[in-house]
Amino acid sequence: MKIISSTKVSVFVSLLAGGLVVAFCAISFFVPIQPTYIILFGIFAGWIIYSVSKVLVNRFLYSKVRMLYKTIHDTQVIDKDLSDKVKSTDILAEAEKDVKEWSEQRGSLVAQLKKQEKFRKEFIGNVSHELKTPIFNIQGYILTLLDGGLEDKSINRNYLERTEKSINRMITIVKDLEVISKLESGELKLMYEKFNITDLISEVLEMQEIRAQKNGIKLKFVQRVDAPKFVYADKKEIFQVLNNLIVNSIKYGKDKGTTIIEVMSMDNKVLIEVRDNGIGIESDNLPRIFERFYRVDKSRARNMGGSGLGLAIVKHIIDAHNQSINVSSTYGEGTSFTFSLDKSK
Repeated sequence: MKIISSTKVSVFVSLLAGGLVVAFCAISFFVPIQPTYIILFGIFAGWIIYSVSKVLVNRFLYSKVRMLYKTIHDTQVIDKDLSDKVKSTDILAEAEKDVKEWSEQRGSLVAQLKKQEKFRKEFIGNVSHELKTPIFNIQGYILTLLDGGLEDKSINRNYLERTEKSINRMITIVKDLEVISKLESGELKLMYEKFNITDLISEVLEMQEIRAQKNGIKLKFVQRVDAPKFVYADKKEIFQVLNNLIVNSIKYGKDKGTTIIEVMSMDNKVLIEVRDNGIGIESDNLPRIFERFYRVDKSRARNMGGSGLGLAIVKHIIDAHNQSINVSSTYGEGTSFTFSLDKSK
């Protein structure tokens, strides 16, 4: 349909009305006309003008709304469907509604893209920073050995051990990044099974006992008589969740402190809590605690090793189970992590 401008519509209707008036005046000049005929002619002329105006306005609305819908929906609008909409008396209200919805969606999309772009830049910067430290350390150790330190028995073995430690840290970062990537992309499929959660906790505690002793931390597992034992989840991934949370509590615990693991029941859920009386987390840092590479105590965390991805992996695994994890903390007094799992039927 040919697009008609609003100016053309106005000019055409004005010319039509003027033409009818001129024609009526011309006829009345030569032929006497009764008042009744004048009234009837006026009604007829008004009807003609109204009908023609309606057709032109509808065509004008169609052309404009058609372009609007094409812009909003990024596609070719079917003429018949749009024509039916134009005939509706609420077409302008409906078009306004669509425009507002489109504007809100685009605004939300732009905000989301900006947020993702900021997150991407921060992530790349964090990865570069985390890898830069062990790479520079390895470079320094190797150069020292090549400059003559290799023949010096007092430093050669020590530097090689430090090099190995830096390499292990890089391997840990790469492995953890791979795990998060698989979780986010859905490549890592969860293998659900029924298992005894108390046995799994005991296994993790036994594995971390030596680390806890070195840091002066006592590990304590509180087992209630009425606590549920069997859950339905991916045993391997929940093992990693428990391990990361317990290792985290050991790293940030106080000397002669205590890490307590407790299992509780809530309806059809099992709640597992890992709490400590360590250094705690400031309230400003709590909202970002599960971000990748985010460290509350950066210098202390890096000195203790780790990738800075432990809690991010925990959050991803729990989310993949469609469960929740919460953290509460009082700075200087300790931190508590609590996550849920489905009870086994």
